[in-house]
Amino acid sequence: MHTLRPIICLILLGLVACTPVAAQYSNELFTDSSCSNTLGTNMHVTTHATLFGTGRVRLQDTYLSPLDYSGPQLFIFRSLERPTRLLDSKVLFHGEFRADISSTQPRKENATYLGGTLGYTAAWLYGWTLSQRFKLCAGPQLAGLVGGLYNTRNGNNPAQVYLETNLGAALQLSYSLRIKHYPITISNQLGVPLLGAMFTPAYGQSYYEIFSLGHTDHNIRATHPFNAPSFSDRLTVDFPCRKSILRIGYLIDIRQSDVNNLRRHAYSQAFMIGWVRNICIIPPLRYEATR
Repeated sequence: MHTLRPIICLILLGLVACTPVAAQYSNELFTDSSCSNTLGTNMHVTTHATLFGTGRVRLQDTYLSPLDYSGPQLFIFRSLERPTRLLDSKVLFHGEFRADISSTQPRKENATYLGGTLGYTAAWLYGWTLSQRFKLCAGPQLAGLVGGLYNTRNGNNPAQVYLETNLGAALQLSYSLRIKHYPITISNQLGVPLLGAMFTPAYGQSYYEIFSLGHTDHNIRATHPFNAPSFSDRLTVDFPCRKSILRIGYLIDIRQSDVNNLRRHAYSQAFMIGWVRNICIIPPLRYEATR
């Protein structure tokens, strides 16, 4: 709870600073109508978002310890959304970089895990307009992750390295509404890995054996929902604040695997806050035609 206080204070300050927004902050903040209404229907919008998150994580890695560790975790997300020319420009590209760090302890608090990961996800989403307010996007995603975990108590095999990649499915559902003159967009994003590969030592095998002695033992293993059931789900709300777009959200991230007689899991929950920028892309020929 202590880790959430700074974020809660930041939200309250931000909401206090948000004065009433006039009618010009309409749905153009969240869709490409600001371009299409002014310059035609062939304009494109690129969306950039930056989010900071804080929450808690519960970790287990039986290569280091059979115990569960839990503690605070910090996130940062940088994402980009832009239209593509695929299927008559109905496919949206979504790319996202994420980084997290954590410090966790078991119940007895006699040891500490220091961990962190870096990841990137690229998704190509086909969009369907279900109604004036609802929009559904779905498609394949490609993800990669590197990271590590260090146990301050272990003398032998004190660290674990994470290296994995996967191909999965992504789903996004968006709902737009208006409260007085305030346009609100609620989105839910779900990502599920389906087939991939990961690096892992075998049970009782040291990194010295792998990299110095060359004693490999099926250290690259295939992953799928039966041995590594995982998903990431994120609920976000976008709304105007002065002349900016504020985004708040809640993340549930489940990563787990059971390969080479080693079990791992990382169950994360985090509250997020950040901002969104929409940039109109104006084709040169169209721009000359409007001059």
